[in-house]
Amino acid sequence: MLQSELDPSPSTVLKLGGAAGVDHATALDDVAERVARGDRIAIVHGGSDEANRLGDAVGHPARTLRSPSGHESRHTDPRTLELFVMATALVNRRIVGALQARGVDAVGLSGLDGATLLGARKDAVRTVEGGRVRIVRDDWSGRIREVRADLASDLLDSGRVPVLAPVAMTERGEPLNVDGDRAAATLAGALGAGALVLLTAVPGLLRAFPDPSTRIDSATEDEIVALEEVAQGRMKRKVVAAREALRAGVARVVIAASDAERPLTAALDGEGTTILGRTLAADEAAAEVTP
Repeated sequence: MLQSELDPSPSTVLKLGGAAGVDHATALDDVAERVARGDRIAIVHGGSDEANRLGDAVGHPARTLRSPSGHESRHTDPRTLELFVMATALVNRRIVGALQARGVDAVGLSGLDGATLLGARKDAVRTVEGGRVRIVRDDWSGRIREVRADLASDLLDSGRVPVLAPVAMTERGEPLNVDGDRAAATLAGALGAGALVLLTAVPGLLRAFPDPSTRIDSATEDEIVALEEVAQGRMKRKVVAAREALRAGVARVVIAASDAERPLTAALDGEGTTILGRTLAADEAAAEVTP
């Protein structure tokens, strides 16, 4: 089925993972081709690998927090916040430069620019260490409370590609580390995007990680709870992001590999784990029984 038959909206939000092993070059080649054909694409990126390298270089290595429910996140103490902002800014500049070199008029942003991502800092974070639950109070991560998508929308309307770093702003104007997948989900919902594509280092959601033959090819919004139970490690956040995007009205979410020949196009063509919103799933089910 063609993308135009699936997506009621011409906009796509692409999340480029920041972990080691995620290929940006081929994805950006694909973005450039699609933008040249008139596609409206907004990009949200991560920065975990660059932040890890920067932390190691300055003697402040990354620390991972694991919640009682199994979700993993970066411990963002004040020094780590500084390093994270620097690392994501560097990744942002690289992506913008690479797109400009491909003939794409890209504009780099963070959530502070235009107050695009407004967030609230968590008062405390629970983490499991040595089988015990500890409370961490110096963490500068948080949740996105509001998305002001007018700046990104204006850029899309002018034929440009907004490239957004996952740094939100508190009500006091302070930077805040937010999850990149969930930032992409909230932006997709605010833009009324037809699709959210999460490109990562694995081919999709795997029932038995790391065996690629166990990939779940398709699911619906009604099956999202079961998917969360299957997901492991950081994949849990991608499934949570998918749920949030679908609830916000995004028609479908695809979790796919970044190393395909044309990864964005492959994902939109169904190569990966595709999760359909209730309306689109109902439409496809009706189409299957229509003679």
